[in-house]
Amino acid sequence: MTTLLHTLQTLETALHHPGVRCNREQLEQLLHPDFHEVGRSGAAYSRETVIRYLSGVEAPPAVLSDAFAVAELGPATALLTYRSAAADPGTGAVLCTWRSSVWLHTPAGWQLRYHQGTPAAQPW
Repeated sequence: MTTLLHTLQTLETALHHPGVRCNREQLEQLLHPDFHEVGRSGAAYSRETVIRYLSGVEAPPAVLSDAFAVAELGPATALLTYRSAAADPGTGAVLCTWRSSVWLHTPAGWQLRYHQGTPAAQPW
């Protein structure tokens, strides 16, 4: 389980890194073809919307994340949970969020199938 946690944490946090966020090919590799997201705002986003947005961000905010945990849901399915914080560029407020991601192990490797953010109490 420790290896799985490390693998999925590395993949998840790669999405926080500007080099991955700005690279459409890497995003297409990491996000499953049926990817869907519900953001901390409650809005739903498609795979194409997320790829288009992330690949167009020139200076993504620094994201802090911790409290990673993983649960195997099946032989090729895992749930990764963690919390994150980032500054809102408009207000400077810190956006604390509980996150959950469903990862599928496919012939292309681990791919993110579903991601959700839920506002967390501030500060942690």
